[in-house]
Amino acid sequence: MKSTSHDEAMAELYRKDPDFARQVINTILQDEGGDQGELLIVLRHMTKAFGGVQAVAEQAKLNPTQLYRTLSPEGNPALSSFSAILKAMGMRLSVQALSTSETGAEAQNSAQLADHMLQEDIEKLRRIGFIQ
Repeated sequence: MKSTSHDEAMAELYRKDPDFARQVINTILQDEGGDQGELLIVLRHMTKAFGGVQAVAEQAKLNPTQLYRTLSPEGNPALSSFSAILKAMGMRLSVQALSTSETGAEAQNSAQLADHMLQEDIEKLRRIGFIQ
């Protein structure tokens, strides 16, 4: 029986179920702060699933060496490279509004705090005669 490495197994999983790969990427991006290292690992696995560095680089119109470096653990992809890589894999980056459960109470508390601080600053400026 042939042993399969974790990277090969993940690449095969993403090859068989690209929607799962999309969900994994979205989960990483949704986490507060998003872990770039995790994202790069998934993109490396997906690159293997989509035919390897040479094939993805060609589709993304990137130099294979550039793609290899971009997806390395020290990689820091520019938005244009990240978008091109995703496009080569049949995906794209998009922006979504946060749900009210994600923003509701926190946004309201932040707005109230900001309003309170502004009112305090205005009162201080009035006391020192800077405004009337």
